[in-house]
Amino acid sequence: MSFVLELARVSKRFGALTVTDDISFAVRPGETYGILGPNGAGKTTLFNLISGDLRPDSGKVSFDGADIAHLPPHRRCVAGIGRSYQVPRPFGGMTVFENLLVGATFGGARREQEAYDLCVQVLARTGLGKKANQLAGGLTLLDRKRLELARALATQPRLLLLDEIAGGLTEAETHALIDEIRQVKASGITIVWIEHVMHALLAVADRLLVINFGRKIAEGAPATVLEDAEVRRVYLGLEA
Repeated sequence: MSFVLELARVSKRFGALTVTDDISFAVRPGETYGILGPNGAGKTTLFNLISGDLRPDSGKVSFDGADIAHLPPHRRCVAGIGRSYQVPRPFGGMTVFENLLVGATFGGARREQEAYDLCVQVLARTGLGKKANQLAGGLTLLDRKRLELARALATQPRLLLLDEIAGGLTEAETHALIDEIRQVKASGITIVWIEHVMHALLAVADRLLVINFGRKIAEGAPATVLEDAEVRRVYLGLEA
């Protein structure tokens, strides 16, 4: 079976601290793969290794079967890896539409008219159409989260990395965001999603990976993983 993303024995150290310790996993085309773990487990470091913000000290990161260790972040984005950030990072002095254009033209390497048409579609898809001309710095938290998703989608990714995109939202806002992510999944985009809002992740994820102190402790179907004694102890705070 071919995989969209594959990590093989990937490790990353900062001085004496090992943040990612011999991690291996593979993500199938069209799958939503959830990553769970307590704070400081190494989840965002994993994303940084996939997106190119960090280089592994050992191991291999492959995208569509090709080793991407030599590619900088912007090349990985053009190749088809889109990303949102846990703390939204819009260009606050630019409009929502202009933020998307940056993603489409630079991240997606689209020409002007193609980029404009794509951004209009993404605005409608993410519920931001009426706010296209609003400055991004004045958006609510929900709309900043939507803009993070929209900017990533504007690059037309085949692999979408979502970093705690539901964090800080109300229950109603979370459900609205879940619906939008389900639509992204239905379009065939492969998703890897780090999330602490458990019910949001479980509503979409096909498989889960749980890590602690940079090491894999469980992987598999959500129901199976959440019954794992070590997961219940480490992540859920429950004793078996």
